[in-house]
Amino acid sequence: MSDTRRKLLENFDDEVREKLKMRDHDSKVMLTQFEQRLMQLTRHELDGKADFFNNVAFDLYQRPAGTADTIPLGRYELPRQSGDAFTYRLGHPLADVVIAQAKQRPLPKAMATFDYAAHDGKVTILEPLLGQQGALSLSLLRVEALDQVEEHLIFAAVTEDERPLDQEQAKRLLSLPGRVAQPDVTLSAAVTDQLNQLTQQQETALHQTIAARNAAFFEAEAEKLDAWADDLKVVLEREIKEIDWHIKEAKRAATAALTLDEKLAGQKRVKELEKLRNQKRRSLFDAQDEVDEQRDRLIAQIEGKLEQKSELQALFTIRWSLG
Repeated sequence: MSDTRRKLLENFDDEVREKLKMRDHDSKVMLTQFEQRLMQLTRHELDGKADFFNNVAFDLYQRPAGTADTIPLGRYELPRQSGDAFTYRLGHPLADVVIAQAKQRPLPKAMATFDYAAHDGKVTILEPLLGQQGALSLSLLRVEALDQVEEHLIFAAVTEDERPLDQEQAKRLLSLPGRVAQPDVTLSAAVTDQLNQLTQQQETALHQTIAARNAAFFEAEAEKLDAWADDLKVVLEREIKEIDWHIKEAKRAATAALTLDEKLAGQKRVKELEKLRNQKRRSLFDAQDEVDEQRDRLIAQIEGKLEQKSELQALFTIRWSLG
């Protein structure tokens, strides 16, 4: 069983392993991709301040600079497995410090070397890039529309011979073990322009996707309004038809009446029913007017919210090599 598992882990692509919910063989704890990234970031930021075990636990023996004594020293686990450990998770004060520390760090252009052989897994889409070099930039697109804020990471990457990488290749490249081979490098104007163009193309595509989604939302709201109007119209028209039938019956009864009192009572009933029918007809017209007014309010309300407010923040740019 162990040998079979080892062969699967060695030969299956990372994407397949994730779909099969397989993980590193030195940990029996299933970690989500999000939790893995949090632990990877924590390992990097607490280098020299903590000892890590099996990607699920670490012993903190020195607090990050500038942190209060409210962050205790000791064993942290994700997820918690022992009663003596602290539960490490997003939102924990230590995790907040780690993330803030990483986000505030200046990131000048650097040369990063990624080691495919050191990665415990198989990433098929990166294998054609082995032995190649290139450039990569990462940007954060923040979009506000329909009173909601969403953030998207935009990867732009090219090889040395100017062939663009797709988003998944660029994302997977950054998942490999790597090191900074040269802390400060420069990129040619041509490469910089190409990265900017790729970023702009993806930004435009994201805006179009969001706009289409918002348009679909507006269409759904308008359809709800129309459906309500149709239901109301059907109910009122059915009531009007029912009143018409009662009016005919009342007229027939009045005509067939033998005494004057009965005829007068019958005519009075006819007048009452005709008055009620007129009220229902006015209600139908009023309902149609109300639907039109609500549609106008809906358009005015959503029109302002549909306007997208966006901000593009460049996070970092690197030269890369894959070996």
